[in-house]
Amino acid sequence: MSERLSPFSPAALASLPKLSRPSRYTRADAIPTAEEDHNGQRPTVRDYHSISHLPPQVRVPNKIKTPVRVEGKVWFANERTWVSWLNLAVLLGTLSLALFNASKDTVARNFAYTYALISIIVMVYGYGLYQHRITMIRRRDPGHFDAMAGPVLVSILLFFAILANFIIRGRPFPSDILSHSY
Repeated sequence: MSERLSPFSPAALASLPKLSRPSRYTRADAIPTAEEDHNGQRPTVRDYHSISHLPPQVRVPNKIKTPVRVEGKVWFANERTWVSWLNLAVLLGTLSLALFNASKDTVARNFAYTYALISIIVMVYGYGLYQHRITMIRRRDPGHFDAMAGPVLVSILLFFAILANFIIRGRPFPSDILSHSY
């Protein structure tokens, strides 16, 4: 049972859906697929898209299918991205913990909870992105690995949290107005 729950187990990888590749991932080298004739020769092509001058008759090469090799730098780049998301989440969590411990009123504690929630969201997003990319790497998917929505969403959340902090702290509380006697 634990093997089934691990994202790296062969059973979990076998349960992934087999997706067909979009047409943009097909090879566009214009080499026709051709069978050998009765003499065992492959047909010739006059224009083979070459920059050098080849003889007028060029044999069509055999297409040899080889497995796609994933280099180590792809795995390490994915882990490095996960560590940077984790670094941001720990930084935000430290900020919220410091704000929580130094707060004397409920407004500051509420902002500490807000920053802690944003930290948790960043951590969950980073882990989900890491798992999604590791699945793409294991399937040898040539798709897009970029994720533009995450950094923008985190920036917007932090902007509005800090903006709300300045707006609420900028206006006086009713208790502050009553405590000052002129």
